[in-house]
Amino acid sequence: MRSYPQPSFVAPPGSCQVVLVRHGQSIPYVDGDPFPLRDGHGDPPLSPRGRWQAERLADRLAAEPIAAIYVTPLCRTHQTAAPLAAQLGLEPREEPDLREVHLGEFEGGLFRKMSALDHPAVLEMRRTGDWGALPGGETSESLQRRSVKVIERLAGDHPDELIVVICHGGVVAALVGHAVGQGAGVYLGSRNGSVTHLVVGPDGWTVRSFNDASHIGSLTADHEPS
Repeated sequence: MRSYPQPSFVAPPGSCQVVLVRHGQSIPYVDGDPFPLRDGHGDPPLSPRGRWQAERLADRLAAEPIAAIYVTPLCRTHQTAAPLAAQLGLEPREEPDLREVHLGEFEGGLFRKMSALDHPAVLEMRRTGDWGALPGGETSESLQRRSVKVIERLAGDHPDELIVVICHGGVVAALVGHAVGQGAGVYLGSRNGSVTHLVVGPDGWTVRSFNDASHIGSLTADHEPS
């Protein structure tokens, strides 16, 4: 008698599998000592923990059939990509419009302090899901529009391939939100070094996984580097 096992997922022909990675943890903000800026965006390097996360990411992804690695102009994405790129012999390619949301007057690390202090603008941003609630901040609509445009272009450049895009937490949230028909503020909080798997094709977007951090720790706490 013929049997019918559950089929495994197969990406639709012509689609691109996009592995989104949130960069590793960056160094702490110290009050009164802002991060250097690049094109108006805070540009801190990775912390020791972030470098450890980048190594674990490389171990996790090195066996995958990766066609290309994309990063943003900010150094924390380049540093996160470096171990994986070295293992694969690939040169990361910059995509400026995948940079993090612009935080306006709270750039340079100040947002972290304002968030810890529950500044009224931060509370409004959390309530509405709109980064534009920050003074001078980029709107969530703008963030989502520019990041979706890049991913759709890259998917068109890589049909039937798998690519890695190392970007930022706000960008990951915006892209997952688009995939499920929601705004850019719903899926905030992905872990540093985590993996989100999208399939992007002519017939739409599919989320295969979100915030997968099994390579860097348990559900509740990251493993510290030894």
